[in-house]
Amino acid sequence: MKTIKEITQALKEAKQVEQWMTEIEQDERAGVVKAWAQFQKRLEKQEALKQAHQVKLDFDASYLPYENAYIAGTDEAGRGPLAGPVVTAAVILPNNCMELLGVNDSKQLSKEKRNVFAARIKQHALYYAVHFQSAEEIDRLNIYEATRQSMLKSIEALEVAPSFILADAMTLHTNIPQASIIKGDSQSLAIAAASILAKTARDDYMEVLDQEFPQYGFAQHAGYGTRQHVDALEKYGPTIHHRKTFEPIKSMIEQRE
Repeated sequence: MKTIKEITQALKEAKQVEQWMTEIEQDERAGVVKAWAQFQKRLEKQEALKQAHQVKLDFDASYLPYENAYIAGTDEAGRGPLAGPVVTAAVILPNNCMELLGVNDSKQLSKEKRNVFAARIKQHALYYAVHFQSAEEIDRLNIYEATRQSMLKSIEALEVAPSFILADAMTLHTNIPQASIIKGDSQSLAIAAASILAKTARDDYMEVLDQEFPQYGFAQHAGYGTRQHVDALEKYGPTIHHRKTFEPIKSMIEQRE
C-alpha cells in the first residue's frame, strides 16, 4: 500500500482521473481523503476555467463574418489617471486558441499573472500592436477622443487589416465592420488579451517614468490620483507627463497663474 505522502504527491501531479485512482476513492485514511478532496476540487476549478474560456471563444466566433476571418479585439488602459499616457492594444488571435486558457479582464488578474499572460499572448497571437497616446494629446483632444483615436491607431498598426473589430465600449471611425461591447474584456478573449497587453505596457512605462520623477511615486500608483500623488503635485507641481485638463491639476495651474 502506498503511503499518504506518495498518494498526495501523485494526485498533485495528476491532471485527470485515471484508473489507479479507483483504490484511492476507497482509502479511508484521513490524509488520503483530504488529498482526494483537494484533487477533485482542483479538477472542478479547471473544468470551470475551460468552460469560461469556451464561452469567450464562442463569443468571438459569433462575430466571424466568414470562416478563418481575422477578428481584432481592442481595449485601453489608463483613462482615469492624472498622469501618463492612455495605452491601447489590438490583438488578432487564432480561432479556438486554447493556449490562452485563463486570460481574462486585466483588472481581474494579479500583476504577476498579467505579465505571464502578456508574454503568452505575444507568443500565440497572430498579430498584435500597442499604441501610446500622450498626456499632451489627451489634453488637446479630451480623454474619450484620445482613447478612440489611439484604439484605431493600434488597429491600423496591425500587419494585416482585420475583417471585424471588437472594441471595448467604444465605436471607432473606420469602415471596418465593428461591434462596441460593454464590458468586452470579460466577454471576449480577443478584447481580454488586448486589455492585458495595454495594461502591462502602461505599467512598464510608468515604472520607467518613476525613475525619471521618483518624487511622484508613479511606480506605486501608475499616475492615478492617490493621496500620495496629489500631495506630490501640491509640493512639486505637474510634469510634462501630467494631464493639465484633469482636476485637481487644472485648478492648481489656474491658481498659480
